[in-house]
Amino acid sequence: MPTVAPARLARLAALLLFAACSSESAPGTADAPAAAPDSPAAEDLDATAADFECVLHWDQVGPYRVTNKLGHDAKSVALSPTGGTFPVGTILQIVPTEAMVKRRVGFDAASNDWEFFALDVSASGTTITTRGTTNVVNRFGGNCLSCHAKAMPQFDLVCGTTHGCDALPVSEQTLVDLQNSDPRCP
Repeated sequence: MPTVAPARLARLAALLLFAACSSESAPGTADAPAAAPDSPAAEDLDATAADFECVLHWDQVGPYRVTNKLGHDAKSVALSPTGGTFPVGTILQIVPTEAMVKRRVGFDAASNDWEFFALDVSASGTTITTRGTTNVVNRFGGNCLSCHAKAMPQFDLVCGTTHGCDALPVSEQTLVDLQNSDPRCP
């Protein structure tokens, strides 16, 4: 498996995230709504650091990795050329230091029930540095929702090469290299 030096990983992630999701937003805060689910039985994934593991353990779909921590089939939605709504519990990552998690229905209409995360990763695990919905700004100044809102509605705010989002300034191979250098992977 090819590896990428940590300094190069940080530079590549900075370039990717700044160019893909740049905006004039304020620094990110944990802005996730505090509203309770509509019913006590509402299914949800309130992600913890332990939910963000080595991305190489997850399915690869195009340039990103997908899993569902509640056992639902997220891969078929990710593979669908016509889009679809990802099931609650889905986690998507294109680089090890950024993630989006599909929360319960009604969690936040503005983010289509996605919660965005900025992560620090190391061989010892993951630390969540920022999480939220409309105001999360990654460490390089890009607002997550501003970028993902450009996706065509049928793709549930998930960017892809044909989903309407701005093109990433790096190759798919560079993204694969970043994933392959995830320090959480054995």
